[in-house]
Amino acid sequence: MSKVYSLKTVQFLPISLERAWDFFSSPANLQKITPAKMGFEIVSKYHGEKMYSGQIIEYTVKPVLGIPLYWMTEITHVQDQQYFVDEQRFGPYSLWHHQHHFKETEGGVEMTDIVHYKMPFWFFGDIANTLFVKKQLKEIFDYRFAAVEKLF
Repeated sequence: MSKVYSLKTVQFLPISLERAWDFFSSPANLQKITPAKMGFEIVSKYHGEKMYSGQIIEYTVKPVLGIPLYWMTEITHVQDQQYFVDEQRFGPYSLWHHQHHFKETEGGVEMTDIVHYKMPFWFFGDIANTLFVKKQLKEIFDYRFAAVEKLF
């Protein structure tokens, strides 16, 4: 059986909680903080402009050799200006659970991302994670960190 992996990032944003929430709770802004080489595109037509519990968002991504993959997530939990959670319903992982937390601090907002994920294909998935998936996820979150720094 393959393992469940986790990734955590914490970033300080020198903006108000309202502004942080407004930006990150809009699905349209996700493309702005995703590396272009991922070929990320929202393909759902009725996903809404702001996050809400039960929301379904469909994407295509091209993480390997430019081959498009379909990915559907559901926003399962939302607490206004505190957190939201997206979970994969269909896509490349056996499990994808991504928590987005926002906490007002002196001079801005502390944003914390916590991802739990599991690879398909038992130990073959674990090998793929070791060889490239873990590195690729770190690169995506590093890119996101830098993109958010530039934006704010």
